[in-house]
Amino acid sequence: MTTRQIDCAIELAHTLNFRKASENCNISQPGLSYQIQTLEEEAGFTIFLRSGKGANLTPAGAAFISELVKIKENLRRATENARNISHGFSDSLSVSLPLRSALCFLPQIMKNFKKEFPHVLLNIQFQYGKSRTENFLTGNTDVMFGRKNALSHIPQIELHTIFQSHIYLIVQKEDSLAKKEIITPQDFKGRTLLVGGGSPPELKKAQETVINSVHPETMNSEDHFTTLTNVAAGNGVCLSPGFCNDRTEEFVWLPITFGTPIECVLATRSDDHRETTKRFIKITKEIYEAHNAEKEML
Repeated sequence: MTTRQIDCAIELAHTLNFRKASENCNISQPGLSYQIQTLEEEAGFTIFLRSGKGANLTPAGAAFISELVKIKENLRRATENARNISHGFSDSLSVSLPLRSALCFLPQIMKNFKKEFPHVLLNIQFQYGKSRTENFLTGNTDVMFGRKNALSHIPQIELHTIFQSHIYLIVQKEDSLAKKEIITPQDFKGRTLLVGGGSPPELKKAQETVINSVHPETMNSEDHFTTLTNVAAGNGVCLSPGFCNDRTEEFVWLPITFGTPIECVLATRSDDHRETTKRFIKITKEIYEAHNAEKEML
């Protein structure tokens, strides 16, 4: 399997049109067809169903293309990492986060780490969803931010507790609730509560407390970024873990009287005994302990 075959297959899966795919790949249409045919012969199954209107993915083909996308992304990262190492770094340490705000003291952590390990590349990767865990378990990343409850069942990893993240209500600055110091379920009367988007169990429990208490209108929102957009548009209010607070001051984050804090951890593999990995964890813990007052905002 060649990178050319992978590129052609992914592009055809996106366009489902041989002419458009060949143009985007800067290859002739017969050349594209040949690349797809040889890939299918090597794979041993049909990836695309051809028709006069173009192409469609078979079920096996759809699953295969999904894996090819991951392979291409991993190859890109491996190439970039190797280039960085060739430019003066002797080693690298990759850290996976769902959001920049997940580790709000990340810039200081990076500065302190660089002082101790100037020749080690600290590679920060922002990954959302299941791909973050998959990349960690397959060895593509060395350290991963996550929730303790979500990771504690995974064997052969170590979890390092960094902080507890509380749940907050997010509202617009001009919202009447923004003047309150603390929020109770009764404050949601007559409101629209944005829910969904892969909420962790602790957040779902807080949402259910509100729903069961005052029965507000609810509106499904696909993910955290969509939810914030809906809040900004005045379509509702939402509950969110503090580690999602990007501190741009676009919204007001209000503490609530209910809800269970989320224990946030950094995960490492049990067989990773490198000093760089140990020190990254230690430096992170030291910085969070030094900012104990700010931790209450998380």
